[in-house]
Amino acid sequence: MPAYRRILLKLSGEALMGDDAYGINRATIARMVAEVHAVTKLGCEVAVVIGGGNIFRGVAGGSVGMDRATADYMGMLATVMNSLALADAMRQDGLTARVMSAIAIDQVVEPYVRPKALQYLEEGKVVVFAAGTGNPFFTTDTAAALRGAEIGAEVVLKATKVDGVYTADPAKDPSATRYSTISFDEAIARNLQVMDATAFALCRDQKLPIRVFSILKTGALMRVVQGEDEGTLVHV
Repeated sequence: MPAYRRILLKLSGEALMGDDAYGINRATIARMVAEVHAVTKLGCEVAVVIGGGNIFRGVAGGSVGMDRATADYMGMLATVMNSLALADAMRQDGLTARVMSAIAIDQVVEPYVRPKALQYLEEGKVVVFAAGTGNPFFTTDTAAALRGAEIGAEVVLKATKVDGVYTADPAKDPSATRYSTISFDEAIARNLQVMDATAFALCRDQKLPIRVFSILKTGALMRVVQGEDEGTLVHV
């Protein structure tokens, strides 16, 4: 049995790029889907929020000087593109996925409706939440915290390129050590950048723990779901 029955997996768009400059690396997304598929076989219910940086990076130069709200809406559309690609990769791997968008694009994806999302999770489907919160000025980190709280997730899993939260930047300081666990208050006191401030505060207020781990490590998601010491657990 998994240690967590229901999780919210937060993926950055950059995680899909692999070694590419932008866009989606097919081998990378297939590997991630295989890891998600493996944990669903344990009986774990999985919801996903994905960023759009990998898509938006390709047009970032043209967004210089653009109105912030307009740029944020473009970013939301990028997350829809990523969500469709992820759901299609899941379909090809034998998983059933449903994409639910916070902005209305009815011809392409379903609108986000909380009871419907809960129904899908209970049926064993993977739910991919697209378009962030549907509002500019809020990141997909905040969307992950919000959707995680709404669906009753037991933990938000933030999949990054670093295998946890460290005392310092491990790329710059070889002596930096990884926290196995750390409290929200201590993370704030030490000014550790776990998530953006709004998302972090929401998780703290809702007593929703965050597990930061590396999506680049094979089998890391499985180890997290099984309750092993993988990454860093941020808790109340």
